[in-house]
Amino acid sequence: MKVVILCGGFGTRIRDVTEDIPKPMIPIGGYPILWHIMKYYAHWGHKDFILCLGYKGYMIKDFFLNYEAYTKDLTISIGSRSSVQYHDGKESDDWTITLAETGRNAMTGARVKRVKKYLQGEENFMLTYGDGVSNVDLDALVDFHKSHGKILTVTGVRPPGRFGEMMIGDSGQVRAFNEKPQASGGWINGGFFVCRQELFDYLSDREDLVFEREPINKLVKDGQMMVYEHDGFWHPMDTSREYILLNGYFERGEAPWMIW
Repeated sequence: MKVVILCGGFGTRIRDVTEDIPKPMIPIGGYPILWHIMKYYAHWGHKDFILCLGYKGYMIKDFFLNYEAYTKDLTISIGSRSSVQYHDGKESDDWTITLAETGRNAMTGARVKRVKKYLQGEENFMLTYGDGVSNVDLDALVDFHKSHGKILTVTGVRPPGRFGEMMIGDSGQVRAFNEKPQASGGWINGGFFVCRQELFDYLSDREDLVFEREPINKLVKDGQMMVYEHDGFWHPMDTSREYILLNGYFERGEAPWMIW
């Protein structure tokens, strides 16, 4: 199943980390968060990607045009017999990647609409954001989507808690401390959508069309949206605090999304 990834935002809330690269290129452990997301989908067998580019999209193009050079050791011979030899015993990622220029200022609904031509003949496709990681079971998500026959399935997640959660005994002694608990109440949009082709009937090419507003509200009104509840790990990278948190997971070897 093809995977559409929204990669065009400005990332204004995380400019204190970097303003030199687009948000999906902000690294976790030396590799862009976008790469982590794509590796996760590929683990489940979804290896055909459509990237909706916008702000500084040329940097994302550059990364994939020079993918082996960025991800492998190499030996360069220069002069009359110039050559490049890559050193890596691991298999290369067998992905197909369409890098689509969807407009520097376009909102999410317009970006999705503008890649319709790359999804012709696809009864269903997947859609997500280029700035969040999770350990959602993608096989179960797709099965759920196909079972109900509605146009859109969204993965509902628990919002990460902002403060440390403490378990306290009768005497006031702290029994347990959880630095970043998942909130116990309510569900929020975690991305990781599965869509039917009919989704495009709810979209337009209007530059200011926000997918999460008019189109989704119309889908809800028409009874065409279902939620797949995911109680496991999910986390966005919206702030410098979250950048530090996600890199901490990687550095400790505890990244729940790294199952490949």
